[in-house]
Amino acid sequence: MNTILKKSTSFYDVYERRPGADKLTTTYCPGCGHGVLHKLIAEALEDFGVRERTIFISPVGCSVFAYYYFHTGNVQVAHGRAPAVATGLKRAHPGSVVISYQGDGDLAAIGTAEIIHAANRGEGITVFFVNNAVYGMTGGQMAPTTLIGQKTMTTPRGRSTDNEGFPIRMSEIIATLESPVFVERVMLADTKSTMHARQTVRKALKMQIEKNAFSFIEVLSACPSQLKMTPSRSKLWVKEVLEKQFPLGVTKDISQEFEGRSFARKNVRPEELTGILDIETVRVNPEKIAQFKDKSINEEIKIAGFGGQGVLSLGTVLSEMGMRHNYEVSWLPSYGPEMRGGTANCSVKISNKKIGSPLVANPTILIAMNRPSLDKFENDVVSGGLIMYDNSLIDRAPVRDDVDIIPIPATKMADELGNTKAANMIIVGALIVSKELMSQQVVLDSLGDVLKRKNLVVLNQKAIKRGAEYIKNRKK
Repeated sequence: MNTILKKSTSFYDVYERRPGADKLTTTYCPGCGHGVLHKLIAEALEDFGVRERTIFISPVGCSVFAYYYFHTGNVQVAHGRAPAVATGLKRAHPGSVVISYQGDGDLAAIGTAEIIHAANRGEGITVFFVNNAVYGMTGGQMAPTTLIGQKTMTTPRGRSTDNEGFPIRMSEIIATLESPVFVERVMLADTKSTMHARQTVRKALKMQIEKNAFSFIEVLSACPSQLKMTPSRSKLWVKEVLEKQFPLGVTKDISQEFEGRSFARKNVRPEELTGILDIETVRVNPEKIAQFKDKSINEEIKIAGFGGQGVLSLGTVLSEMGMRHNYEVSWLPSYGPEMRGGTANCSVKISNKKIGSPLVANPTILIAMNRPSLDKFENDVVSGGLIMYDNSLIDRAPVRDDVDIIPIPATKMADELGNTKAANMIIVGALIVSKELMSQQVVLDSLGDVLKRKNLVVLNQKAIKRGAEYIKNRKK
């Protein structure tokens, strides 16, 4: 029987995702261990028949190039965040094989918290940690695994214990936790070590496939470019120098006694949520919201002003009242460190369709409660949208001529009611009437359920009525 040696089907035939003209070769430098480790992983995925259900996660650094080559599900993530994203993907897709593929600067530096907590929870993922003792892609800075005395871009005199501390042994740290099942350090320095690494890679993946075990495989690898060595010399350095600081071997293996873990996704019916979350359901008279049942609405609202103007509360009231009208809603706050007196804004979406993201980049409605907010967000409003601004505080009108503009002296009107803090509720009343979003009566009746300060309910009800009256008079 003839054996055909060829590229694993877990790789793309042509690397279409790779920029540039050459779509057949990889980006890795000669002697780099990434390509070898890629091959070991790809062969295992093919042999185990799991390529179609594998999700490969790669963050910043040379690890990110995996996206070009692996013919699997691929997710690129922010620096250090691969274990956190892997956790979410595994929980959402429990039948998948999730691989977190990270370098030393990524996993052992900015991503330390993510990997420690994912390991401590025993997430059903496989982590491959490539340790070449330096930041490979981003200029050759010192990594947490850089050796004592090793010169890098940021340690030109060599790493010292007094200044930078000792190299971090991540495998030993992970092995002290109770949940990890299989933790081993291997290297890619010669044929013998590579063949052993191959078996370790296969065992780690098999542990996930069969038992949803958390495995952590550290791979000592060469970075000839940043080490400024030839490929052959850099591999010898891994074997003769790097291994002394990071001894090879199994630091933890409880795979025999580990019975496995289920990550079966739990399907919860909507009606069960109230009991699980221990919350009370709000009953609204169907007749009062009947006219809004079939109303086509998809508003993306940006509310902005100073901290202390009730910007976030305005958004909360709109989103809470939206729920009482059976709309889909989202509310996302954003505020400066000063809070009261600092800038604040929030994004609110109100729609009769499912909401994919709570972010509002181009609002259909802008509510500006101070001049800086109008200056900042005016140009973001979509053409045909609405700008409602407090002209008792803002000394200029919007310059846009492709949007509806409603000036309202909200702060002045609130002051006339006895409390300038009610300006936000005046805007609520004005908005729901001008856009015909909701039933004014339902909003008034429900306000006491939403506001934290119950002694201000009557004042805010008056403010909502005042805002609504302002818009009605304006339309006349």
